[in-house]
Amino acid sequence: MSVTHSKHQLTVTVKDELQKPAEVTIERKETEPGVETFRVVLHSPDGRPLTGQRLRLSHPLQDIHGSWDPGLRNFRGLEVEWGPLLRSRANHIAPVQSFYNPEGRNRLTLACSDARHPLAIRCSVHEQTAELYCDIFVRTVAFPESAAYELGLRIDTRDVPYYEALRDVVAWWESMPGYEPAEVPEAARLPMYSTWYGYHQQLSAQEVERQCALAKEAGCESVIVDHGWHENGEISGFSSCGDWEPCPERFPDMRAHVEAVQRLGMRYMLWMAVPYAGNRSRAWKRFEGKLLPEKPDTMLLDPRYPDVRAYLVSTYERALRDWGLDGLKLDFIDRLPESVPAHAEPKAEGRDEPSVPEAVIRLLEDVSVRLCAIRPDVMIEFRQNYIGPLMRKYGNMMRAADCPNDAATNRIRTIDIRLLAGRTAVHADMVMWHPGDSAESAAMQLIHTLFSVPQLSVRLDAVPPDHVEMVKHWLGFWKEHRDALLDGELLPLYPQLYYPVIHARTGRKLVSAVYAAMVVRPERVPEQWIIVNGTMGKEVIADLPFGVGKRRMAVRDCRGRMVTTDEFDGAAGVHKLIIPPAGWCELTAVQDEAASE
Repeated sequence: MSVTHSKHQLTVTVKDELQKPAEVTIERKETEPGVETFRVVLHSPDGRPLTGQRLRLSHPLQDIHGSWDPGLRNFRGLEVEWGPLLRSRANHIAPVQSFYNPEGRNRLTLACSDARHPLAIRCSVHEQTAELYCDIFVRTVAFPESAAYELGLRIDTRDVPYYEALRDVVAWWESMPGYEPAEVPEAARLPMYSTWYGYHQQLSAQEVERQCALAKEAGCESVIVDHGWHENGEISGFSSCGDWEPCPERFPDMRAHVEAVQRLGMRYMLWMAVPYAGNRSRAWKRFEGKLLPEKPDTMLLDPRYPDVRAYLVSTYERALRDWGLDGLKLDFIDRLPESVPAHAEPKAEGRDEPSVPEAVIRLLEDVSVRLCAIRPDVMIEFRQNYIGPLMRKYGNMMRAADCPNDAATNRIRTIDIRLLAGRTAVHADMVMWHPGDSAESAAMQLIHTLFSVPQLSVRLDAVPPDHVEMVKHWLGFWKEHRDALLDGELLPLYPQLYYPVIHARTGRKLVSAVYAAMVVRPERVPEQWIIVNGTMGKEVIADLPFGVGKRRMAVRDCRGRMVTTDEFDGAAGVHKLIIPPAGWCELTAVQDEAASE
């Protein structure tokens, strides 16, 4: 069955992929000019469980030159018909793709309502017709067997910036029952210190407390104590995971240690790898027969068993209650698979969920309810790839996947998350650098993550004083301008080039960050315009299509030291701004002279 809308040349076709075709009902609705929703209902004609089905939407490749999806491929091109599938489920990315022209204007944004069950999407070039084929594979065999399935599709072909089309997808998801995002505590929106890159697994209570004192002075408000705090945690890998008891030699009194850090004025979060049970843990033996394969020395706890879920929930409850934690970093949830091969399937006895994805949701629901009952403002950090709309219900911090010492990748990943995160706090991967690096080069790690919550992971007593001065300056800058950087309207330009220019604005402030030799061309300039040089060059070129009046200009270096003060002639045209590497310039309207459009 198909539905064609000639205005947009959109066709939705349902085609059987495996065996019998389903009975299909398709209802189309135009919610606003350029935005259509399709309600697709599949029903088994004989009442048996549905087999795999394919929904195809075709769209002419006109003025489409790039793509965006929430995966970690860093791919911005157009896919071939035999290319990889974008797989989504509750604990793995989100079912959405966007296509745009060279100016980043939306040409087609496709989103699915079902962010809970496994779906597979491939949007590719059909060579014979120069059309874009968007295939959605409804893989019903991977969740509880059903004779019916309903899916909503949102098709946006408006001529708007791609980020606006994605922002409206987020609002669409948020309006659906069951996708309501969790409240975000204020502490989740402030800079944090992480022990991971600075220490890896060589941790002790004394060392954490010492580093937290330095981090607090530098501007961090919370600490995340990562892998290594637990029994045998100093051993490389995850073979020690599963019991989550503090190492008695290195953390002899966890409650007293947490309170010592909190007396510094910092919140305390602890890392746990949700599904892992290593062969050094007691959990390995305790849950024998209820484990899924991962590595020779590390298995995955199978959440389809009620005693496994109860064990995990009670573990987190105990940590929060007995040790006085402020939050948890719950890691590796995306390692729990979509389905289990027959040869690896544990015994069925005792399972109360047939589907791993459904059991994951049930586990997270229990964790959320039980932890919020103990501490309503509990912080829960998740990480790419498990950052979809349903996961925002269970976590209030979403962090970029690991990219140590890679400022550009951190920028790309944090912006990718922010495009779908709504008000959920988006965190950068922990920043690190070599102590022998220059302060300007080290500053790039923070500057490239300005539009997310910073996490710091260097030993502050092991870097030079000018590095510490730089950290204090940029964390202070971030806090002062968080109203725009985190809460303002985000405008990440040139997605096909991985966001070399990013703006964030409020009614009275515009922060523009430049990460390549690109011209900054603002749509409007309010009373306060801050331009950050995210390159190692010494100038930024600004092209003003309109006059902004005379401005007071102040230029600072990467450590916050004043370099120049001058008057800026805000006439329309091209201006060369001399800004040192990793420095910034502030242009303020003179005598409250409002900027003209």
